[in-house]
Amino acid sequence: MRKEWFAGGLALIVLAAVAFVWLAPPARESAPEVALPLLEGERTELAAYRGEPVMVVFWATSCPTCIDEMPDIVALYEELGDQGFNVLGVAMDYDPVDRVRALVERKQLPYTIVIDEGGDIARAFNNVRVTPTTVLIDPQGGVVWQRIGHLNFPAIREQVIGMLGEEQSA
Repeated sequence: MRKEWFAGGLALIVLAAVAFVWLAPPARESAPEVALPLLEGERTELAAYRGEPVMVVFWATSCPTCIDEMPDIVALYEELGDQGFNVLGVAMDYDPVDRVRALVERKQLPYTIVIDEGGDIARAFNNVRVTPTTVLIDPQGGVVWQRIGHLNFPAIREQVIGMLGEEQSA
């Protein structure tokens, strides 16, 4: 009888360990450490945003979907930016800076615009080639997801609010 109890207990322990490994959330890949040349001439690092959620949006002036999504990005940033949410609009390296600047002014983009000089930032983020490509980074610097194309802004809003809540309770 003791053998059966021991075998049963051992089986439960093994099953629990397998379930823990199987069901545990995967570790997030860390966002790359990249320098960010800003449109206005300054430079910063992505690491400077650690502690707050960041949405990195790779875009181009010739990308209709990018331009269509800008009002949604602006609305999300204006709603949550004061709470610590950051948006980095990364203009692709093939986009002339004067064209980027003109679009930013025309669309009155209030978030930080980065110029991807030489394509280093796109390469660091899994070699981004298609716009729009958006990356959501959590306050710990982990990549939550990377997506190409249209975004579900209500879902992103909820994710970001959850991150802001975690950040404030930490």
